[in-house]
Amino acid sequence: MAVLVDEAVQAWASGVLHRGTGVETTTDSVFQMGSIAKIYTATLVMQLVESGRLELDAPVTDVLPEFSLGDPEATRMITIRRLLSHTSGLTCDFNHDSGRGDDCLAKYVEAAKDVALDCPPGSAISYSSVGYNVLGRIVEVVTGKTWDEALKDLLLTPLGLTHTMTLPEEALRFRAAMGHLGEPGQDPAPAPEWDMMPRSAGPYGRVIATAGDLTRLARMHLAGGVAEDGTRVLSEETVALMQRRVVDCPDKWTVSSDGWGLGWTLYDWNGVEGYGHDGASIGQYGYLRVVPSADVAVALLTNGGGAREVYAALYRERPRRSTRGRCRPRTCRDCGAAA
Repeated sequence: MAVLVDEAVQAWASGVLHRGTGVETTTDSVFQMGSIAKIYTATLVMQLVESGRLELDAPVTDVLPEFSLGDPEATRMITIRRLLSHTSGLTCDFNHDSGRGDDCLAKYVEAAKDVALDCPPGSAISYSSVGYNVLGRIVEVVTGKTWDEALKDLLLTPLGLTHTMTLPEEALRFRAAMGHLGEPGQDPAPAPEWDMMPRSAGPYGRVIATAGDLTRLARMHLAGGVAEDGTRVLSEETVALMQRRVVDCPDKWTVSSDGWGLGWTLYDWNGVEGYGHDGASIGQYGYLRVVPSADVAVALLTNGGGAREVYAALYRERPRRSTRGRCRPRTCRDCGAAA
């Protein structure tokens, strides 16, 4: 767990990385973060928009002529903004292993031709990992680099995130958490595999990091786009745009959210606004919550057991302690309970 308060990141660790080996979890241990990867991809895309290399409201086909759905009119209606805000209508349920090569995202987009729409583009929120893989491929076409390389060069390095990576072989340099699985009420056991996702899952589901590094990404957004060392990564206007609500989630069906911005999940805790994202891989679960009015960000990364219960308990308590009276205790308790 890591907390940003008063512009400083504090981290704690407990438990073990693998119940079979008993290796202790430390604050420099790395975890799979699942869909929290979407925040990294969204930030990367917005860097390209800010530099003028992409247009938010341009049809995807302007950059990827090969992108197509069964409905040509619907295909033309899907824009980069709609992919970022999950309003493209694209389904989430398309899994395809396109191999380990640098062309894995190109092959994924090719295989996703004619994938189903859950709703007409622009009509409602439809959470879509497919859309974020398309964004990853757009990054590759615009930068001439793989998504992994572009993320490292344009975001991870400027932020000084030395314990953040995208490929399993890179994680072997660090103390890496193993996911654990089990029925409720039973002791969890190590998952049968460390990672079951193909390489092409990167833009929507595979960034590996420490809780501290995840909190430092959130710090940049809280600081109006400036890294700890003063490096500007995004403009204040772009940061604000990412947090601006694009679509409501009236039934809170997706990670208990109230709405969605450009990448960020948006929350309203009894009138206190915040943002964040959840993520999951095989037996690993991550939670990021940011409260701008209190300048607080909290990241929790887990590798099995009752992760949701731990999250709810810790997020009730930690923001209340850390904000030093800047956030009402009742609201802080609701931050955890509401999510």
